[in-house]
Amino acid sequence: MFCDLVDSVGLGERLDPESLRDILRDYQHRATKIVEVAGGLVARYHGDGILAYFGYPAVSEDDAERAIRAGLELIKDIESLPPSPEKLFIRVGIATGMVVVGELVASAAADQPSIVGGTPNLAARLQSIAEPNTIIIAPSTRLLAGGLFEYADLGPRNLKGFLQPIRAWQVLGESVAASRFESLRSAQVPLIGREEEVELLMRRWARAKHGEGQVVVVTGEAGIGKSRLTLALQEGLAAEAHTRLIYHGSPYHQDSALHPVISQLSRAADLRRGDSPDQKLAKLETLLAPTAENLKEALLLLAPLLSIPLGLQYVPLDLTPQRRKDGTFNALLGQLEVLATRQPVLMILEDAHWYDPTSLELFSLAVDRITGLPILLVITARPEFAPPWPSHTHVSTVTLNRLGKREAEALALSVADGKEMPKEVVNHLLSHTDGVPLFVEELTKTVLESGLLNDIGDRYVLRGPLPSLAIPSTLHASLLARLDRLAAVKDTAQTAAAVGREFSYSVIAAVTGLPEQDLRAVLNQLVAAELIFQRGEPPDAKYLFKHALVQDAVYASLMRSRRCQIHAEIARVLEEQFPDVVASEPETLAHHLTAAGLSERSVLYWKLAGQHASDRSAFVEATRHFNTGIELLKNLPDTPARTQHELALHIGLGAALIATKGHSSIEVEHAYLQAHALCRQMHETPEFAPVLLGLWRCYIARSQLHRARELGEALLHLSQLNDDPALVVVAHYALGNSSLLLAKLPEARRHFEAGILHYAPEQRRGPVFGSAQDPGVACRSYSALCLWLMGFPDQAHTRGKDALTLAQELKHPFSVAFAQCCFAFVSQFRRDVRNVGDQAEAAVTLANEHGFTAWAALATSFRGWAIAMEGRSEKGLAELQQGIADMRAFGAGIWLPFRCTMLAEVFDLLGDTEASLQSLAEAQILMDQTEERWWEAEIYRLQGTLLIRHSIAPLVEGETWLRRALDVARRQAARSLELRAATSLARLWHDQGKHAEARDLLEPVFNWFTEGFDTPDLKEAKAILEELNGKTM
Repeated sequence: MFCDLVDSVGLGERLDPESLRDILRDYQHRATKIVEVAGGLVARYHGDGILAYFGYPAVSEDDAERAIRAGLELIKDIESLPPSPEKLFIRVGIATGMVVVGELVASAAADQPSIVGGTPNLAARLQSIAEPNTIIIAPSTRLLAGGLFEYADLGPRNLKGFLQPIRAWQVLGESVAASRFESLRSAQVPLIGREEEVELLMRRWARAKHGEGQVVVVTGEAGIGKSRLTLALQEGLAAEAHTRLIYHGSPYHQDSALHPVISQLSRAADLRRGDSPDQKLAKLETLLAPTAENLKEALLLLAPLLSIPLGLQYVPLDLTPQRRKDGTFNALLGQLEVLATRQPVLMILEDAHWYDPTSLELFSLAVDRITGLPILLVITARPEFAPPWPSHTHVSTVTLNRLGKREAEALALSVADGKEMPKEVVNHLLSHTDGVPLFVEELTKTVLESGLLNDIGDRYVLRGPLPSLAIPSTLHASLLARLDRLAAVKDTAQTAAAVGREFSYSVIAAVTGLPEQDLRAVLNQLVAAELIFQRGEPPDAKYLFKHALVQDAVYASLMRSRRCQIHAEIARVLEEQFPDVVASEPETLAHHLTAAGLSERSVLYWKLAGQHASDRSAFVEATRHFNTGIELLKNLPDTPARTQHELALHIGLGAALIATKGHSSIEVEHAYLQAHALCRQMHETPEFAPVLLGLWRCYIARSQLHRARELGEALLHLSQLNDDPALVVVAHYALGNSSLLLAKLPEARRHFEAGILHYAPEQRRGPVFGSAQDPGVACRSYSALCLWLMGFPDQAHTRGKDALTLAQELKHPFSVAFAQCCFAFVSQFRRDVRNVGDQAEAAVTLANEHGFTAWAALATSFRGWAIAMEGRSEKGLAELQQGIADMRAFGAGIWLPFRCTMLAEVFDLLGDTEASLQSLAEAQILMDQTEERWWEAEIYRLQGTLLIRHSIAPLVEGETWLRRALDVARRQAARSLELRAATSLARLWHDQGKHAEARDLLEPVFNWFTEGFDTPDLKEAKAILEELNGKTM
């Protein structure tokens, strides 16, 4: 806070030096006293200006409020001074922010430590634009003070030294808001997770309104939702006739006798600042008249309580202090009893832990008196509150616990106006708020206001990587206040906060180096203060900060230089004494090395952390680790070692991004192109194989098939050159996949079988495989597709099942999701609707759990098709379309022609022939663009059957499409598709009476098959042949 005398230069010209000195001394003395009473510290006298700190050396959760109240009191005090020799005026500016405290120079001239930062300068600049005897505050102070005061918005102001305009607010005075809860948290969200507590309060109300007075004490930590619960009760009783009396505690008035009562009476009587004494007395009389048995006595007792002059018509009561207090209590309790005789009363005591002793004494009497009255008394307090009254049967206690994960997530969604947020953002919110509703609300608001998210209508999406989030300013002060009250253990708490949210006794002991007895005493004090929780006993004890935000606030209180020292020491201790932690959590050591500014060493551990996360299919985390390492490399000199690290990081990043973004994403291509450039820079390097594989995956997913096939050939050549059996498997898979999509089925089958032959499960640990699907699983899964196309439906089913079994045995979630999708493919080919649905459902669940967006999209489309085939066509269509849209969103071109035929089938079920034909037309366009021709024959067959069935074109046109399908299938050796085309054409000829031609066409195709006779395709073919044989006999 910066306070300055107005026109001090003019005063100096008009007054003699001695008079001016006396005025300045008096002004400084008054200001210092007011600031100190408000809990502030006068740090500097700048001539006629005064600089005061609130929040140093001790932090309070209401420092902004204290500063404003001090400013108002200063103005009030200055205005009350007689003009001797001149009338004085002041201007006050207040700003809030983080600063560094310390001596700037070693000089005896400094009264108090200086603060460094923009905050004091901002306060001074705001003061300079204030009108005489007014207060101007910064937006940060306005946010913290909330609705406790009334303001005038002065709009953005250009202030010297600040690049951007600063919005300024003038404080007009105290607000008439009913409570601190309403003032500081005006925006309401639905009450979530408190159904049982609301129900209990309603049951107690039911008893109370029938004459059985009830008391319910609601306790819980700050921010847990006590006030929100009482508000829900009030909302629930809105339709019932009752009288509502609400009293509020204030941390600023814990020593002000009967302050909650005075505030309630002032609100009830509608007393305003501008009212004259007579007006105030008249309003109080109007309030008391309906309930006071002796109105005159009530006025004589309660008017002085509200500082209302009685006037000449009343003679003050001549009472001792005790008798006055007793009379006041009787008047207040008598008023309550009269109100209760007219209709039930809901009485709420908010924040009773801040009540003054006199108020607690009054309400203890109320607890005793209400037993036979229709009154429900609800008292909210923090856990440390000890009720001064003895136990009663009509008194209940409710302890509010933290919200569960589901409730906390629902609360965050409500704050976001029902718009879905990215899963990683929600997880971050939940992990940092621990189920405390206030923390959930405030941190969610911080995220929404941070610019990190893009509102796209019904949901939010991240604009970029999710950084660590700052503690909301509305909570920061209260958290630091608790820490300052524990000054003796602050250093250890700060060190623990640097270690992490959780820490062990052994680690904190090694880092601090404190003697065992001292360390135990310090940790016990932190546990007693409920800043941390303890599990077990030293030296095996584990500790946990009560809230993540508590840890964040403690950590934020460290100077940057001290942070670096602590993190460096933690890193040294972990490396030397805790190798098991380094092996299982390399990201922990990487984090501490980074925070210590040791970038070169930290890069190695970020790479290890990424690899470790990828091995556990934690690909989102792996992506962050690799990216962190890449960013840190930018600060290091260009050396061969740096290039080697960068190559490894890009390779790992590409593999992790495949799992989270899909093979075809721009991010994946960029990562592998960067790695490819580094390989060329390094010439001979074993990393060339995984880079080629990564690029192949990208181009195969986009259906850039010829480019992908070239990369597959390069991989096979490299594997033979290096005699690398692991790479041989991958190369055969790559070539087999490319050949399959290009409809070179015999060639594809040979490559898949070769890959299966050379595969050994332990090979996937090799660097060439990265973090994508296991190559043995991949060869088996794609071999299953190839086998079905080539006319072996039973072998295809068995091979697909084997692939899934292998993936599950490997316990590699990405491979499991891949195998499930491929098994759904095979089941769809076999028209096994139930298994398509089962595999798709499992794949969607697994993919969403691990963030495998590509497999989630593919599986969603399969699930939609299965739902449609089961008779819920519209629901199935919506899911199928969503899956296809998701695939397109991340640039996947692979399998899209096939997806279009699935759409065509579902549209046909719905009777939308036009949409069905449009889907098939799109399939043909996509096929021509990508040369993905493996499903070409089926596209043509479906086109022909639709035209024939719905008589859209001459039969000859439909027949032409069927003949084309047959020719393509034969050319590709796609026996199963040949069977379908032959069956459809034979059905047409059968209907035209060409029985012999139909039999001659279908019979040799059917007779070629040696398996799969229980599948719908072969059953249909057999049925037509039996009909044809009957016709031609």
